[in-house]
This record gives sequence, C-alpha cells and structure tokens, in this order.
Amino acid sequence: MRILIYSYNYHPEPIGIAPLMTELAQGLVKRGHEVRVVTGMPNYPQRRIYPQYQGKFYLTEEHKGVTIQRSYLRVNGPHPSLLDRLLLDGSFVASSAVQAFRGWRPDVIFSTMPPLPICVPVAFYGWTRACPIVLNVQDIVSEAAVRVGLVKKNGVLIRIADALEKFAYSTASQVSVIDSGFVNKLHSQGVPPEKIVCVPNWVDVNFIRPLPKENNSFRETHKLKGKFVVLYAGNIALTQGLQTVVQAAARLKHIPEIAFVIVGESTALARLQKDCETYKANNVMLLPFEPREKLPELLAAADVSLVVQKRRVTNFNMPSKIQVILASGRAILASVPETGTAQKAVQQSGGGVVVAPEDPQALADAVEDLYLNPALVDALGEQGRNYAVENYGFEEALNHYEALFAAVAASHAEKILAPLPK
Repeated sequence: MRILIYSYNYHPEPIGIAPLMTELAQGLVKRGHEVRVVTGMPNYPQRRIYPQYQGKFYLTEEHKGVTIQRSYLRVNGPHPSLLDRLLLDGSFVASSAVQAFRGWRPDVIFSTMPPLPICVPVAFYGWTRACPIVLNVQDIVSEAAVRVGLVKKNGVLIRIADALEKFAYSTASQVSVIDSGFVNKLHSQGVPPEKIVCVPNWVDVNFIRPLPKENNSFRETHKLKGKFVVLYAGNIALTQGLQTVVQAAARLKHIPEIAFVIVGESTALARLQKDCETYKANNVMLLPFEPREKLPELLAAADVSLVVQKRRVTNFNMPSKIQVILASGRAILASVPETGTAQKAVQQSGGGVVVAPEDPQALADAVEDLYLNPALVDALGEQGRNYAVENYGFEEALNHYEALFAAVAASHAEKILAPLPK
C-alpha cells in the first residue's frame, strides 16, 4: 500500500507524538509499504525551529525509507499566546497542503489530531484525490481547551473547535482513539460506534527496557549513586503543573537520600528554577533533554518516575510517557485527576500509585512511602513492564494499523467500483 501520514510532529522531535509517528512510518516501510509523511519543520518541545531547518519554506528528505515532506511553520517562541497558537496552526494548514499534492496518490491517509485545523487540508486532499482517511485522535481539543483555561466555556472559539471536530469525524472513514474512554465523548459528538476503533499508543519494548541502576552513566554523571531518584522527564506545559513536584520535594529535604530530577526543555527549566529558589527545594536537579538514544538509560536511572497533570486537565489526556515508563520497568507515581484516562491506565497496569493532582503533601507522602518500601517499588516496576509487553507492544499496534489501513482502502475501492444504481 501507499500510505500518507499527515502529522504536525515527526522525527527528529524527541517527545510527544513525533516518536510514535516515526516508529509507525518506519515500521510500515519495513513491511513493504510506501510511506510519505507531510509534517512541519521540527520545533518541539523548544517551540523554535531547529537550526538546520531555519529559513526554509519547504524541504523534502528521506529517513529510513520514509519520504518526509516538511513545510513552513510560524513559530513565535516558547510561550505562545492564543493568537500565536492560531497562527501556528494556520501556517501549517496553508503550507502543508502544498506538500500533500507534491507526491504520489496514497491508498489511505492517516491523520493525527490535534492540532485540530489539520482536518481541513486533510479533508480537501482526501476529496480531490479520492482517498479514504483514518483519523487518529490523541486528545479531544474542544474539551482540553476549556479544561486548561485557553478559552472560556461556551465561547466562540470552543464552538468553532467543536464544529471542526465534528467535521473531522464526518470526513474520516474510520476514527482511531488511544483509549476506550474516548468512545462515549465521540458518540456524543455524533460518531457512530462502527466508525471507532481503539488502538492504544505503543512503545518499542525492545528499545525501552529494564536496565540496571548499577553502572548507569546518567547516575554517575550527575552524582546520583546511592540516591532514591524520583524522575520527571518530558514536556513541561500548561497541563503538567510541575510546581507541585517542586513543592513536594521541598517537603522531603529532611531525607537526603531522596533526589528529584526533572528533565525538560531549557526555557521551562529556567522557570522551574525560580520555583526551586522560592521553595528552597535544593534537592531538585533540573537537566536538559538528552538524545533519544540515551532515553533507556535515563529511565533506568530512576527508582520512581512521575506522571503529573493539573486538576483541570481534560479527562481524555493520555500521556504517552505512561507506556514508556511501564516498559522501562520502573514504578510510576501519578499525580493525576481520578476521572481521567491517565489514572485508569496506571491502575489497570498494576505498575504504579495514584495520588490527587496539585497536592504537594499527598505527592510527598507517596514518595516517602515508596522510599521506605523498596520491595513494593520493585514489584510495581515488574508488573508495569509485564503489562507494557502484553498490552503496548509496537508490533501488535502495527498489526492493528496495517489491517485497518488495508480494510479501509479495500472498502473505499469497492465503493468506487460499485455500479451506479439504475
């Protein structure tokens, strides 16, 4: 098959959906399919165009058998306003449409959402090229925008977002969601059950795997030998609320063996440094991202890895780091809303402990409990790893998507070839 992946993020961006789409594209190529990716210039998580891509409007390159067609993005720094976000999405809508038409006609289009406006050029391209669309929903944008306070409830923008979501669902042949918790919401937006398929985000369990803490270069480089390491590694944005972690750390300064390590984008770390100074949390280490190939060793340096969300985060926000931490064989400590998909995923895995969000004392108490119970920490890590292997393996997800793409393409071809009614 010829498969077009339409995704705002892709390699070499190290976190978020980019690694997932990169693995999917490369996995499909290894199975003999032709894949091209329409994407933006790399900018995440720094929200700055990477140096080697600056000043370019269009660029086509090949990486591991995948044709990557990049287009211009208007990126305005690490602290975008609502207007900046709209201009960013708008720039990708306009520029990416050009790249989509510069290439062979696909048998199927696989489009990721968010960003929400991407559904417009995808639908237009699918209509003009008579291609079926599989829409992959990573988050419910209209719900998320309200929850994190980007727009006021019942505002004009939220009605536009809801309308765009319904348009995206209506133009797709199938809608894939990453958790069963999305299904009822999509039903309420008019998506019929037979149109929805649930395929969880995956993790390469051969790449992300349990490694020993002994002789770990990350621990040695940062003088963490003998420490009980509580790690947060990933995006630091509106939905996380890492200030809670800093406040929890400050409450545990009396236990010198406990060390908090936060790995993230440099600008966001600078803001957290001010919080560390405010709360006198001298047991927090702030470190920049490392190359993705070092991720397994970074995760292995932890005793416990954190998943943190704010109280108002959307119920449908499922951090991809959950699968990654589980695969690493380390216990999860999740400070997340009790009604969300993240809480459900951690509890179902048996690989972690959940506490209330934005509650520094609850988080500190849970860290101390785990520190005092190393047998539990080991058991959680082992259970999480087993669950990841059984439920989040990449090959299983690839099988699902390969079969889905084949079925959608075949169904579409039958409709085209079917005789017109007399």
